[in-house]
Amino acid sequence: MDNEINVLDELNKGACMGMDAIHYIMDKVKDESLKKELNNQYREYKEIKDEISKLYPEYNDSEKKPHETNAINKVMTWYGIEMKTIMDDSTSKITELLLQGTNMGIIEGRKLLNHKDTEKDVHELIKKYVTMQEKAVERLKEFL
Repeated sequence: MDNEINVLDELNKGACMGMDAIHYIMDKVKDESLKKELNNQYREYKEIKDEISKLYPEYNDSEKKPHETNAINKVMTWYGIEMKTIMDDSTSKITELLLQGTNMGIIEGRKLLNHKDTEKDVHELIKKYVTMQEKAVERLKEFL
């Protein structure tokens, strides 16, 4: 049970980080097609978070909620985006930043798939999270 809670916490933090990054970068996006793609990705991250919230009580005896990104990580994400786009806020640069973050999420998700023995429902959610991000990478490549 602790293993499932830890995995769900990690997935939730990843989904939160993705949502935060999209939120912070959206006002810099000029390309309407990219905005549409990011809104779609935001919705997909939200769906993952909702599924985690539904599964979490099954593996948790307390009233504890899934872990989210802390304030320091949120500030660092915002600051990183601001600094990396100060001189270049082109669609290509923004896409590059999003791809870097999404690839980090894929790596973490793949580690969970490959090295954590989890119950079927949690395993399926990890697969959904990784697949969602892998598909997002393919769609984002169009904007480079």
